[in-house]
Amino acid sequence: MPKTTPDHHDAELLIEVYDLRREAVMRQSRRAIQGEFWPKAWADVQAVTKADHPLNPAYRQTATYWEMVYSFVRYGIVHPGFWLENNGEGLFLYAKIEPFLQQVRESGNPAAFRNSEWVASECPEGRTIYERIKARVAKMASARG
Repeated sequence: MPKTTPDHHDAELLIEVYDLRREAVMRQSRRAIQGEFWPKAWADVQAVTKADHPLNPAYRQTATYWEMVYSFVRYGIVHPGFWLENNGEGLFLYAKIEPFLQQVRESGNPAAFRNSEWVASECPEGRTIYERIKARVAKMASARG
């Protein structure tokens, strides 16, 4: 059951999650995935999942981080509106992956992005934020050619 109002526990956890985002390797991984990972085809996603791909560590780190963050919403640990207005960045990665999600799952990771998907499609606050982010990602991707 989702929380109906945020409390100081939500705020404390939010600050801890934010502190993790500032860690040097995480910051570098987020920057790499946000700026360099623009899949146009399944082959692009498949490539980044290979251990020898230069973006593989960043992809794994950011994908699992955001899945952890969104699990807090999915399982009712935090207030959805409060949490998602401060943690929308993971939906940016999900918008890049969503067109290939079925293939990602069929390739051996059936639970991939399940928390991000839930936030983007089942959580009312998440749907609103995701639609905005998805449009932004599409615009940015088309500008890249």
